[in-house]
Amino acid sequence: MTGPQASQSAQAAQSAQAAQSAQAAEAPEVVAFWRDLGLPGLVDLHVHFMPGNVLAKVWDFFEDGRSGTPWPIAYRLPEDERLALLRAFGVRRFTALLYPHKPDMADWLNSWSAEFAARVPDALHSATFFPEPGVAQYVGRAITGGARVFKAHVQVGAYDPRDELLTPVWGQLAEAGVPVVVHCGSGPSPGRFTGPGPFGEVLARHPGLTAIIAHLGAPEYGQFLDLADRHPGVHLDTTMAFTEFFARSAPFPAHLVPRLAGLGDRILLGSDFPNIPYPYLRQLQGLAALGLGREWLRGVCYHNAVRLLGLREQA
Repeated sequence: MTGPQASQSAQAAQSAQAAQSAQAAEAPEVVAFWRDLGLPGLVDLHVHFMPGNVLAKVWDFFEDGRSGTPWPIAYRLPEDERLALLRAFGVRRFTALLYPHKPDMADWLNSWSAEFAARVPDALHSATFFPEPGVAQYVGRAITGGARVFKAHVQVGAYDPRDELLTPVWGQLAEAGVPVVVHCGSGPSPGRFTGPGPFGEVLARHPGLTAIIAHLGAPEYGQFLDLADRHPGVHLDTTMAFTEFFARSAPFPAHLVPRLAGLGDRILLGSDFPNIPYPYLRQLQGLAALGLGREWLRGVCYHNAVRLLGLREQA
């Protein structure tokens, strides 16, 4: 290899080395954060692991600017390196959220995820679904097979969560007590069925459903907090909230911060790792800067998820 190609290859190698050095330096800071709180580590309920070809397309979508804003992937690394980095951070348990954008995709993703959970014991067995014929059957198989958490992405899937095909699915999840992380807020760009209205109707029909609203429901924060007030099974994850990146497009209103304290046992740490354009530490620093106290942070970063999912406490 000579000329421009060799130069580009060398630059890529230097960039990779610089990224690895920065990530290695970050791990002790993340560990210091949770140790200072007296925790055994972190539980992150909004982490993505997917088949390699699918994740590459997700990364390309963000890095090509198709989300509407520049979005470089901070942790565009091979799977084994991503796992090693999470463990270096002290993330004791994490999800492997994945989601389909079209029919005939979810069942295959669930098969991959079951295999991933079998070979990665600290990953929570995750699953997904799409409104299509047979959805109740493959969701039932995933629950029976040990899925601990599901992901529903109303925005990417561009589907109505009230679709009749999903009625039995919401019922199955409610009956089994399996949480579902739902991206139904209108950030980063609104969809036809995003916002608190459509999913609010699902909750009204299935009051026993345990739902984790992704990104604190950004940008409709107040309305999703209202849903949590009305439905004791509604939780919210912190994914990307309180970071400088998110604050530019969907800042969390200061007057709502006390409501996060009031719902402290239902706020859960989420990061969107590896699909974030900044260091993992920024999420934790943003939460600490809210000034809601050590016990609130201890619950958000570890104890709330342990209780919700029935995980074994670690020393």
